[in-house]
Amino acid sequence: MKGKQSDSFMQTSQPDKPEAGQEVTDSFIIEKFCGDSPHYAFNLLVRKYQKRVYALVRKMVIDHDDADDLTQDVFIKVWNNLDKFRADSQLFTWIYRIASNECLSFLRKKRSRFFLPIHDISHELENKLDDTPYFSGDEIAKKLQKALLKLPDKQRIVFTMKYFEEMSYAQMSEILGTSIGALKASYHHAVKKIEEQLQ
Repeated sequence: MKGKQSDSFMQTSQPDKPEAGQEVTDSFIIEKFCGDSPHYAFNLLVRKYQKRVYALVRKMVIDHDDADDLTQDVFIKVWNNLDKFRADSQLFTWIYRIASNECLSFLRKKRSRFFLPIHDISHELENKLDDTPYFSGDEIAKKLQKALLKLPDKQRIVFTMKYFEEMSYAQMSEILGTSIGALKASYHHAVKKIEEQLQ
């Protein structure tokens, strides 16, 4: 996280800390956020979910700086809306829903801003993938990522959640607001297209 807006999130005391080595539960975070320790609770939330959110966003937008900025935007939205969170869903699915919407909105705006069709956006992202010093995968991982870039945005995010994040279709349905049947079909089509690209 970077920028002045995020600085205030981290300036906090640490009341009622979990025991050393004890996992910080979502219920503990929500309890502290709704109590008298919102900044401390948010700090715990960022520590728990920042890497996972960044990984999802990075696979969608490729560029490290874009992913870093979008990840910060996601947590700013989480901060601004956490008091409205309802415990009828898991906290991470709610955060992922915000992250997914931010990614899809970013790519849609980028395409419309430059009047670019999907294949031109894919080509631009491929070039960034080749040029970035932050990509740590081997050549096979890079080929897979390039194949992913040729998918429609929604199929790409479905594949990313299922293949890389190992989410269940039920979790993905809650995050993306899409039926399980449609998600299975989308994942199947994505796998088929990727296999064709890798051959």
